Amino acid sequence: MLKYLTLGLCSITLMGLTIPPVQTKEAPIALVIHAGAGTLAKNLMTPTKRKHYEAVLTQSLTDGYAVLKKGGSSLDAVEASIHMLEDSPLFNAGKGAVFTHDGTHELDAAIMNGKTLAAGAVAGVKHIQNPISLARAVMEKSPHVLMSGDGAEAFATLLGIPKVEQRYFYTQEKWDLLQEVKREAEKAKPFGTVGAVALDHAGNLAAGTSTGGLTNKRFGRVGDSPIIGAGTYGNNQACGVSATGHGEFFIRTAVAHDIYARMAYANKPLKQEADEVIMGVLKPMGGEGGIIAIDKQGQIETSFNTEGMYRGWVDRDGKVTVKIYRE
Repeated sequence: MLKYLTLGLCSITLMGLTIPPVQTKEAPIALVIHAGAGTLAKNLMTPTKRKHYEAVLTQSLTDGYAVLKKGGSSLDAVEASIHMLEDSPLFNAGKGAVFTHDGTHELDAAIMNGKTLAAGAVAGVKHIQNPISLARAVMEKSPHVLMSGDGAEAFATLLGIPKVEQRYFYTQEKWDLLQEVKREAEKAKPFGTVGAVALDHAGNLAAGTSTGGLTNKRFGRVGDSPIIGAGTYGNNQACGVSATGHGEFFIRTAVAHDIYARMAYANKPLKQEADEVIMGVLKPMGGEGGIIAIDKQGQIETSFNTEGMYRGWVDRDGKVTVKIYRE
């Protein structure tokens, strides 16, 4: 006979048998970032330069992981990590964005919530200091997924998101790169991107990506970074993914979603599916680049088919790792 029944964290007594309470366990937390597969060639990387790159990557991880440790959301962690990378002149996003053919800067970004599948993105913005934050605003404060150009900037103005002059994004290194590319028969050149994927204590994944696109790009070209399913994708059912590389190939093969779908439908490990897409699908087509990803258990993977990829992670045990090449 039932004596009494209580729920939650209390014990249950049924017919004289006491059943201990079910303890809710927090999910592991994890964070992985990238700052582009367009790394400086290994033979040109000096110890001083490497130290600078590694310092920014480490700070990006520190900023994002601090959010997760305090119980913050994966979305907040992704945004914090990407902010640091956007604010650094070293990488092709925000402050260090590459130049278009006309000597301007056009920036793209996207973010996705793995719990709800909500997503936001912006493309071709010219005056937004942190495009990842505008992408998040599109996701959370509009009914849309992707805004571009002047419309996206008008939306930013409406929300009071700070703007900067184009000269804010200028770096001598990227200006020199534009001149070099123009001398090489007008060839556009992939040069990195930044991104982050996080898993929070609630078990929710989020992914984000931000970029200045291709050096010497023309005609309002937009790459994979702001395209949900190509350069950015997150779904709690399997994994979160952020990509970097030659965007046209990532768009044509829907890289980020392909990795997710292979995991979700075939129930295969993240590493296997990531490598199959990056090495087996992209590489034979001539597509250069890579991805970072975290699965729903907090397993971190990075896969790339280039000489290197600026990357780093904090795993489920809190261990911090930063790498550039295939060491």
